[in-house]
Amino acid sequence: MPSKLKAAHGAGISRPLAIIALCLLLVLGVVVVLATGGRGERIAHVARAAMDTHLASLGFRLGEVHLQGASPAARAEILRAAALPLGAPILTLNLDAIRRRVEGVGWVERARVIRLLPDTLVVSVEERPLIAVWEHDGKAVVVVSNGAVMSKVDPAHFSGLPLIVGKGANTAAAPMLQLLGARPRLSQRLDALVRVDGRRWDLRLKDGCLIMLPASGEDGALRRFDQLDRQSRVLELGFARIDLRDPEMVVVRPRGGVAPVSTSGGV
Repeated sequence: MPSKLKAAHGAGISRPLAIIALCLLLVLGVVVVLATGGRGERIAHVARAAMDTHLASLGFRLGEVHLQGASPAARAEILRAAALPLGAPILTLNLDAIRRRVEGVGWVERARVIRLLPDTLVVSVEERPLIAVWEHDGKAVVVVSNGAVMSKVDPAHFSGLPLIVGKGANTAAAPMLQLLGARPRLSQRLDALVRVDGRRWDLRLKDGCLIMLPASGEDGALRRFDQLDRQSRVLELGFARIDLRDPEMVVVRPRGGVAPVSTSGGV
C-alpha cells in the first residue's frame, strides 16, 4: 500500500486524495475477501489495523485534546472519564462512546466531541451547577442540580452555597431552592433547608425560627407565608416556629414558651 500511495503522488495526485484512494482500495479489498468465507472477518481486521497504522504514520493520530466549558475543579475527572490515548489513530476513535463516558461524570449535563483533523479532539461540556452543601451522616459534601455528590470538591470553598440537611435532601433540594430563590427576603435569612422523614422540608432561619412546610404544595404554602409577611412582617418578629402544614391555617409559636397562635384562612 505505501508503494501505491507513492505512485499516486508521482502521478500528481494530492496527499488527501491519495489517502482517500488508499482507503477505498482497502475497503474494496475487504469487500472482496468477505465473500470468500470464514477468513473474511480476520482479513478485514488485519486490513483495518494496517490502514489505522498507515494513517497514523501520516500524522492522523491524536496529539491534542481541548476541553471546553469545564471548571478547574472538574477538569481532571472529565479527562479521566474521556480516556483519550494520545497517539491513537484519530479517525478510528468512537466519538459517541467518548461523549457517553464524559456525560457519565456527575458534573456534566451534556457533552459534544468534535474531531479536527489531522490530530485534535475538542470535548465541549455544559456543567450542572453546584447548588448546595449537603450535610448528612456527620459529613458535608457539595452536590449538583441532579443531586450527584462532588466528592473531590472541598465544601469549605463553597460557603456561599445553601446548606441542606438530612437523608435524601440532595435529590429533593433543587425545586425547593428554586422556590426560595424567588423569595430573597426569606432566602437571605435561611440557615439550612432540613429534610424531614424523607417527605417534607423545614426551613431553619438564622435567628432560630423554624418554618414547617407541608409534604406537598410547598409553593402554595410559601405564597400564604408571603402574604402573611407582607401584612405582619413575621420575619422580623422573632417567632420560634411558623407551621404552614395546614392549608387552612397558619400556626405561629412565639419564643419563651408562650402558647401558639393560629390564624385561619391562611393569614
